[in-house]
Amino acid sequence: MKVVTGAAGFIGSCMTSKLNSEGIEDIVIVDDFSRQDRVLNWKNKKYLSAIDRKEFLQWFNDNAVQVDGVYHLGARTDTTEFDWKIFEELNVEYSKSIWEICAKHNIPLIYASSAATYGNGENGYSDSIDNIERLKPLNPYGRSKQEFDIWQWQQEKRPDFWAGLKFFNVYGPNEYHKNRMASVVFHSFNQIEATGKVKLFKSYNKDYKDGWQLRDFVYVKDLVDIMFYLMQNKPASDIYNIGTGTARSFFDLASSVFHAMGKDVDIEFIPMPQDIRDKYQYYTQADIHKLQSTGYDKPLTTLEDGVKDYVKNYLIGHNYL
Repeated sequence: MKVVTGAAGFIGSCMTSKLNSEGIEDIVIVDDFSRQDRVLNWKNKKYLSAIDRKEFLQWFNDNAVQVDGVYHLGARTDTTEFDWKIFEELNVEYSKSIWEICAKHNIPLIYASSAATYGNGENGYSDSIDNIERLKPLNPYGRSKQEFDIWQWQQEKRPDFWAGLKFFNVYGPNEYHKNRMASVVFHSFNQIEATGKVKLFKSYNKDYKDGWQLRDFVYVKDLVDIMFYLMQNKPASDIYNIGTGTARSFFDLASSVFHAMGKDVDIEFIPMPQDIRDKYQYYTQADIHKLQSTGYDKPLTTLEDGVKDYVKNYLIGHNYL
């Protein structure tokens, strides 16, 4: 039996779809299932039972012997939320409890860390454990992921296999509910439909032109393929960057959305909100050599191909994965 936490959310629902596509249906999905804006993310999936996240830890304690793998993808992911107590409860303490149960019963565990742990990148984007304590996240979300990464590395009791995955900028199906925190692909599509143009943030860093801030954009379908591979093959337990290894500009991304929609490129640059201006990452690029060393050699989706698939097969028809 597999467990997927965050199964009503973006990545968690896509992971459940991936498991279903591989013929796996003995899944326990975990989340807050009361939100109506996320119902279509999970209602048509095949699973054994849906358990509220507040009840899950007790269930897990009682039923751990039946579980042979956990994908812990549930978290508070709002980078504009600054109440540390929220992140401490949902991202740190909850994850510690899951880790401890997995360690006690030797259940393989894959959990979501984040590229937000790298902060402004002043200490690079290496997923080497030697680098971990030098990282300086820019917000409480990144700090929560960093704190758990450090905590778990210090534990003597651990599962035979675990993997902490530092997701870079993920985009793709099933993020309709994410509002402000949805991907730039999602927002660009909606802006083009409504106004015929895309608004991108101006740059406040002299080294980057407007629209040429760089990110490692990774398609969610690649993400779930990688997680499935790691759980099946169980390479060395470690923290792994999950990205494409290639930084691309927001200008490239927006242009790809226009092209996928068959429209001419029309981009306007607007001021960046004051509340994120001094916490903004201008460059991220995953070092994925460690992931590649596991033997994972499936080609990663290019930005252009990923955007085309997402726009044409999901966004235009408001479809779900």
